[in-house]
Amino acid sequence: MKKNIAIIMGGYSSEVEISMMSGDVVSKHLNKDVYNVYKVHILKDKWVVIADEGEYAINRHDFSAHINGEKLTFDCVFNAIHGHPGEDGTILAYFDLIGIKHTSAPFYQMALTFNKRDTLSVVRHYGIKAATSFYLDNGDAINEDAIIKRVGLPCFVKPNNAGSSFGISKVTQKKYLREAINYAFAEDNEILIESFLDGIEVSVGVIDYQGKTKVLPATEIVSENEFFDYEAKYLGASKEITPARISEKQLRRLNSVAKEVYEILNLSGFSRAEYIFVGDEPYFLEINTVPGLTEASLLPQQAAAAGISLEDLFGNAIETALRAS
Repeated sequence: MKKNIAIIMGGYSSEVEISMMSGDVVSKHLNKDVYNVYKVHILKDKWVVIADEGEYAINRHDFSAHINGEKLTFDCVFNAIHGHPGEDGTILAYFDLIGIKHTSAPFYQMALTFNKRDTLSVVRHYGIKAATSFYLDNGDAINEDAIIKRVGLPCFVKPNNAGSSFGISKVTQKKYLREAINYAFAEDNEILIESFLDGIEVSVGVIDYQGKTKVLPATEIVSENEFFDYEAKYLGASKEITPARISEKQLRRLNSVAKEVYEILNLSGFSRAEYIFVGDEPYFLEINTVPGLTEASLLPQQAAAAGISLEDLFGNAIETALRAS
């Protein structure tokens, strides 16, 4: 019997449109001979399943819906929500409470990795190298000289809990620092200021594939902008080269660190992390546990380079979730 699969998309953050695109691609490529596939829009004003060219309200008590007099329940949820409440674990805790399996890591791991500061604290404890950083909460006194003394210039100012490069600025002069801080605070009440690392930037996917942790071929990021910002990610202002043009020594080190980070954080499902090489050593920047899933997104590019089709990539995620205890 076919399993009923809900692809949740949308969310409550600035990434809602990107999430909708990811969810549509997942829906397109899941094998309809194996699964009954339903798009479910999780939005601030409504939770609805899309079926028969209509919208049907989700009953939040058990995540079901009534369609033409029949009750629809789901065997598994495919999480395609970037940002809150999908990538930060909030809705996954809800699914755990009501007993529905999902394709992401457990809610605690999702919450941890969505918080850049906490993630850095964990991986640094295990010897993973990262940029020097300075933390600010909204309302803290801002001592620009102290910040610059610690991280130097140029530096990056970014929201602690946000994705798709929303709210990030590269600061090259002290006079622009406060503006960048205010810009980041518009996205989040906690921000992270990091030193600039000059080197090759790569993004590498690590997934739970056929019961094993698999590191995908890395992508080299060559941005036409100051950094890999929203425009570079989604509007074509970058070159994405898969596999990355790095040495064998760098590749071996990257694969080792990427796998270690995935396992240190006790992840499952999808992940995509960013690193910058300082010499032959990859410095960890951040990790995304609901990365973009469109045909043009990095993780699908990397899967293709590894010989994994989108149908296989997405189907494996569901089968892995269904087997989980």
